[in-house]
Amino acid sequence: MEATGGRSLWLLLPALVLVARQQHFQEWPGFQEKPMSKENVNSTLDFFIQSYNNASNDTYLFRVQKLLRTQVQLTTGVEYLVTVRIGRTMCKRNNLVQSSPACPLQSKKLKKSLICKSLIYTLPWMEHFELWNNSCLED
Repeated sequence: MEATGGRSLWLLLPALVLVARQQHFQEWPGFQEKPMSKENVNSTLDFFIQSYNNASNDTYLFRVQKLLRTQVQLTTGVEYLVTVRIGRTMCKRNNLVQSSPACPLQSKKLKKSLICKSLIYTLPWMEHFELWNNSCLED
């Protein structure tokens, strides 16, 4: 009977490790609240919104309305955990998928805004960006 109880504990251990690892990733350890330089903000957010628009199936382009939060972690490059509000613009998609601050935001029926939390890896000195994770919810 003791052997069965011990075996149950060993079967439970992987589940506990999995739960602990999920909580670890949700907390984003190592990131610090730091503002980005204006140059890094512009290039990082331009990359983010271009990536978002390229992946989106929406008829209209989105643009960044407001940077809500920035966290930074230095690794082999710079990792930014950014939270932004984006909004649907009046500019329709075409072959060149780019959003512009000149595109006015939708109003009334087609108005839509999202809050996006994104993990972006960059080597700013090489102008290299990668979107590692992105999650958006309607605002």
